[in-house]
Amino acid sequence: MLLASGVNFGIRRTIPHMLGIAIGFTAMVAIVGLGLGAVLDIVPGVMIGLRYVALAYTVWLAWKLGTSGSLGTGQAGAQPMRFISACLFQWVNPKAWVMALTATALYTSAQGYFLSVLLVAAVFGLIGMPFIAIWAGFGVALRGFLSIPWRLRAFNVVMGLLLLASTVPFVFE
Repeated sequence: MLLASGVNFGIRRTIPHMLGIAIGFTAMVAIVGLGLGAVLDIVPGVMIGLRYVALAYTVWLAWKLGTSGSLGTGQAGAQPMRFISACLFQWVNPKAWVMALTATALYTSAQGYFLSVLLVAAVFGLIGMPFIAIWAGFGVALRGFLSIPWRLRAFNVVMGLLLLASTVPFVFE
């Protein structure tokens, strides 16, 4: 999604998306580590509902990505994901859930648990931001190549299909 946003909107307009992912995921790791993971174990119906919401939202995003048009200037209403949307997307992103649950299970300590959860969350936030920026930067680097409309259209379709394909393990689990 960041690669596509970098291509379609450039780095400056993608910054809220990037910050939303970094801050949203950092908050998610902290909240999961501080108890939400245990709640989901006790009430599995919540996780099942979350899975269906995540699937529906991801399919919608794949459709929007696959049908998006020109490089962020010609299509009326085209805009990158906003900060709040990117933060909230973490909560319906199955990969984010797996990472948050795994990180808190593996890297927290029983002694000083609260502090270790906050440390794990902070490390994910600090390490994640450069990689988030790299994905968006790759998109910006591709802008020249994708300035030809049919190439951009093919790119957006492929990116939409890849996002959709990322749901296959989730659907058949």
